[in-house]
Amino acid sequence: MPIPDSWSSKLLSVLRIVTGLGFLQHGTMKFFAFPPPPPGMSGPLNPMMMAAGTLELVGGALIVIGLFTRPVAFILSGMMAVAYFMVHAPQGFYPALNGGEPAMLYCFIFLYLAAAGGGVWSADAARAKG
Repeated sequence: MPIPDSWSSKLLSVLRIVTGLGFLQHGTMKFFAFPPPPPGMSGPLNPMMMAAGTLELVGGALIVIGLFTRPVAFILSGMMAVAYFMVHAPQGFYPALNGGEPAMLYCFIFLYLAAAGGGVWSADAARAKG
């Protein structure tokens, strides 16, 4: 049984919120050690990790609330593409083996959000109404 079209924008919003919350936790892990980072990932952040953490924290929060969804998602998609090719691709071709599956999925989910927008339950939609 197909899902009615009226659910499309709502499910887009759910995808955006869940993705943003998942991404946001990477930023809170880097800056606030919550949730606790895995062994070997604690300590002072180098400039690249500081930039990544800032994008994860600020970008993740904006994605959750759906504010400036398209430009923020586009930037985060690019960030995840860079992360994949800098960190994971040199370790092997297959994402399932090089640990790059999450980066690849975030990249393409954010690219989709950049094209589709934030959905009906977003600050962008509320701003467009008012």
